[in-house]
Parts: sequence; structure tokens; C-alpha cells
Amino acid sequence: MRHPRRHRRRHPRTALAAAAGSLALLAALAGCGLKSGSPMVDDVVPGSVGKGLPLKGASLTVTSKNFSENIILGQMVGLVFKAAGAEVLDRTNLPGSISAREAIVKGDADAMYEYTGTAWITYLGNSKPIVDPQAQWRAVRDADRKNGVTWLPQSTLNNTYSLGISQANNAKYHLRTLSDVAALAKKDPSAVTICVENEFASREDGLPGMEKAYGMSIPASNIQKMDAGIIYTQVSKSNSCLLGEVFTTDGRIKAMNLATVEDDKHFFPNYNAAPELHSKTYDKYPAIAGLLDPLSAKLTTQVARDLNARVDVGGQDPHDVALDWLVREGFIKKG
Repeated sequence: MRHPRRHRRRHPRTALAAAAGSLALLAALAGCGLKSGSPMVDDVVPGSVGKGLPLKGASLTVTSKNFSENIILGQMVGLVFKAAGAEVLDRTNLPGSISAREAIVKGDADAMYEYTGTAWITYLGNSKPIVDPQAQWRAVRDADRKNGVTWLPQSTLNNTYSLGISQANNAKYHLRTLSDVAALAKKDPSAVTICVENEFASREDGLPGMEKAYGMSIPASNIQKMDAGIIYTQVSKSNSCLLGEVFTTDGRIKAMNLATVEDDKHFFPNYNAAPELHSKTYDKYPAIAGLLDPLSAKLTTQVARDLNARVDVGGQDPHDVALDWLVREGFIKKG
């Protein structure tokens, strides 16, 4: 299955803003072929994973949300399953977070990469993130068992919020942390201009909460609201935004040579990517852990930035990007 290039990359938190709409769409899909998808037909064989074809005879469905990074990760899961002997149905690129999540819970899909922060706050109903990434993953793993969902160990890939700044501006202001931004806002309020999405501007886990956590106050006249894609351009090529809302794994950070500001008080939740499985699938095929754990161990924030850039900046197909990376890392081989 091939996916068109996405000109505007949707992030987990952005997609969740339309949760109710996604639920309605899910219901509509259920009546017109929710299990539809395309068989993966790639000729791939085991590399460092999948030896002995532990999934031979299995028929598995992989899914993902509809933004580049998650599609890439979903394609990786499917390709590894395929190399391990399974027949794989590709149902990646579902609209929003809720539809992909429901597919896993109900067993309409078997596996995907999900984000710990999304699960902890949105699916499991908690209001405060857990600062330690491993502790948050363990809490998600334990709490989600009752929903028939199994979590495998997480990666260090952390797709969370940050603020970006051009290298030229950072050479002038030396903003290493959000505490540095707060100090500059107090010293020279006019200097701190920021570009954000509408949602980030109003959410308590966005700009308002960040200001409270760091004791900063940015004048309303210094806040510009715009589409996510435009923010990167504004921060890198104009003086209208000293800082801009970015996502830490976005490939445009590297492509546009931006620096990111450290969240030194750990205000933003951790959004580490980890395999999420329908528990009955895992019970039947426990070998899946041995297939996906090595992938997760290699998936870092920097790796994600590089892979995302190939799609969002270079215009490549997420499937091809996933396949190339898996082959290059030696996980699978082309037949």
C-alpha cells in the first residue's frame, strides 16, 4: 500500500482535538468495511529478526494514525511481521488517534506504535503526566491490561512539544532552556515573540500551562496563531517569531537548522513510542516481542527526525522509508 505525501503533518495532540468526530467516523467505517486494507506484498525475508519464521501461518493486521511518523512506524511493524512469515493486512493511515486506538482494543487490528503520553492522559483519563519516562510506560502498561491491550517496551523516541528557535537568533539570545526563555521574558518582554497553533495556545498542557509552570508572562500581542507548517518557516526565515511551537521528532527541525529549547522543569508529557498490541494477538504469538523489541531499541528522537524529514521534506513514501531503514539496519532483507 502506498500513501500520498502529506503536506501538513498531523501530530497526536492535534488529531485528538477531533476525537468526537473520529469516533463518529469509526462508527461509519464499521458499517462499510472497517476491516478493509491492502495486503503487504513485499518480498522480504528475515535479517537479524524473524529467523525461523515464528509468525508463519499467522494473519495479522497493522494500523497507524494519519501522520507521517506513525505511518512509518506502522509500516515497519508490518514489514517485520511479513519477513517473519505472516500474511499482513495494511490498515495504516486511519483518521486520528481514536480510530486507531479502537481498532487495537476491539481486535480489528493487531499492532501499532502508540505514544505513552497519549495513552496515559487521553485514553486512560489521567490529568498529570509522570515525569520519569519508564515509570510512565510501566503505569500505562499496567493500566491498559484491563482494556485488552498489551504494551511492549518503549523506545527513546519522544514526540513531545518543544519551542524552536533559529540558530541566528539563538546566537544572540542563548536560550538553552525554557527557564532561559522565562528570564528573557521578564527582562525584556518585547523580545519574546512566539508562534503557535490555536490548540496549543489554549490547552493547559500547551502555552497557558507552560507559562504557569515557568512563571513567565508573554503579552498577547507577542503571540501569533497559525498553522503548524507555517510556524517552522516563520521561525527560520523571518523575525516575526523568535520562538515557535515544534514537535521534537519533526524532520523540519533539522532541515531548517533550528535549535530546540529544553523543557528543564519537565512540564510537557513524555510521548515515547512503543508497540501496542491487541492482547489476544500477543497471547497467541508471543514471539512478536522478540521481533519488535530490537526495533524499539534503535528508534530514537534523532532517528525519527531523519526518517520524518525524508517524507515531510523530501516527499518520499512512508512505506519506502520504513523498508529502507529496516534493511539498512539489518533487521530484514529484501528477497
